[in-house]
Amino acid sequence: MLKQKLLNIDVDFMRFKNWALLLSAALIVISLVSLATQGLRFGLDFTGGTLVELSYPQAVDLDGVRSQLTQAGYEQFIVQNYGAATDVLIRLNQGFSPEVGEQVRSLLAAGDAGVELRRAEFVGAQVGEELRDQGGLGMLMALIGVMIYIGFRFQFKFAVGSVLALAHDVILLLGFFSVFQIDFDLTVLAALLAVIGYSLNDTIVVYDRIRENFRMSRSGTPQELINLSINQTLMRTTITSFTTLLVLFALLFLGGDMIHHFAQALIVGVVVGTFSSIYIAGSLLLTLKISREDLALPIKEGEVEEEGRP
Repeated sequence: MLKQKLLNIDVDFMRFKNWALLLSAALIVISLVSLATQGLRFGLDFTGGTLVELSYPQAVDLDGVRSQLTQAGYEQFIVQNYGAATDVLIRLNQGFSPEVGEQVRSLLAAGDAGVELRRAEFVGAQVGEELRDQGGLGMLMALIGVMIYIGFRFQFKFAVGSVLALAHDVILLLGFFSVFQIDFDLTVLAALLAVIGYSLNDTIVVYDRIRENFRMSRSGTPQELINLSINQTLMRTTITSFTTLLVLFALLFLGGDMIHHFAQALIVGVVVGTFSSIYIAGSLLLTLKISREDLALPIKEGEVEEEGRP
């Protein structure tokens, strides 16, 4: 077997490729079943709801407002400052009624008698629906563009493998939000598109090393060469993922409620994307029976004649 001398890393990843593919297949089935049966729990950006604007006599603790609304039985809502630190904007996932604004004001005024109702009105989801459709179309166009680019830049089997690996990451991320019924809002959609770029970058780095080793090495089976390539890029992959996760966990715990789901989606996406770059991308190439002939450089006109001269 070919040995990876760099930092003495020599892990036989492809030895467990069947188990990795089986695990991924099981998670994909769970995700698809969940998406088909209970779907995504769309946030207020997609569903619309009631908007209530309140004014406090002093700067307000948003976490305290959220706690009061949760204790009162409200489930899906967004609380944020609007303009000054004393102005609070609350979006509720419920139909509008003339009494809802006063109900919310009375609830929150129990802890602060100076709370004033500025306005209460219905907010539609038209913008959210348009962005959802455009985001879905954007993902589809991105996958098609990736396949075309990698097909020209590398080889068709690499294009199929990278697109399937990306589809794997997207399905698992959507499945995570569906299974646990976590709010899917526009920040999560943005995170989903970011995960596509992150995962694709990791996959291309591995694929580039695989192509290089297939062309340079005179010995070794495709499985050994793919293992060698993954080991050579392993430090880069793990360090990048680790430092990214450090930032994302900081955002998750310290970034506040507005970007909580965004950080959550990226954390899941980075973990899934790292797994697919190490296992899924390479395993798919073996499944597609990649060979040296697929990556052989074209012989230029005249080279054969020059090689045959005495």
